[in-house]
Amino acid sequence: MSNRRPIAAIALLALAGCAADPAPNEQLRLTEQAVAQARAVGATEEVPELKLAQERLAQAQEAMADESYKEARMLAEQAELDARLAEALVLTKKSQEQLAELNQRINRLRKQLGDLQ
Repeated sequence: MSNRRPIAAIALLALAGCAADPAPNEQLRLTEQAVAQARAVGATEEVPELKLAQERLAQAQEAMADESYKEARMLAEQAELDARLAEALVLTKKSQEQLAELNQRINRLRKQLGDLQ
């Protein structure tokens, strides 16, 4: 029975080592890409979701520096979602503007056709 205790202790230490959160390097990379993509489609500092994404990304980077990997991962994931929301909002606004412009053109064409008759 005394042989089982060291093995059990080693097994517990191994499990504890596996339970530690690894550095979320890939998540940070994805988040940085999402923020860059949101900017690329036209999101600016005036879009609250982009601003929030940038703030959370900065906090995630600070948590990484402190080796608080679980916190860094959660903040980076939240920042990625905020950046994707900012991108979606900007694209939706652009689509709505394009639709409004097309509707105006259609109405002008209808009026021109009505004037011809």
